[in-house]
Amino acid sequence: MPRILYIEDNQDNRMLVRRVLQAEGFEVLEASSASDGIRLAGEKMPDVILMDINMPGIDGLTATSNIRQIEQIKYIPIVALTANVMRGDREKALNAGCDGYIQKPIDIDRFPSEVLQFIKK
Repeated sequence: MPRILYIEDNQDNRMLVRRVLQAEGFEVLEASSASDGIRLAGEKMPDVILMDINMPGIDGLTATSNIRQIEQIKYIPIVALTANVMRGDREKALNAGCDGYIQKPIDIDRFPSEVLQFIKK
């Protein structure tokens, strides 16, 4: 069962993603802040991290850069899951170290397979 860590400050978004992924057999861990997410990533070693970009305090781009500096977790795939859809937003996420980009609102039918494609076997 793939283990997903979703770092997102919005509780409604976390609930939706958890329900969609759990229905497909994923284990979903959640963090409501970037600092909690970074700590949880080191403790639980998820198969992939879904990262919100717009969060108070440490934003998702900074959190991604921070994760890429931590030896034990720097190779975990990180996917930006964000409502930032302006020109250049995808490039900013990729430049910060994200492996991919999924825009909100998610397509609940396609979302599990989109996440699965980032899990390195």
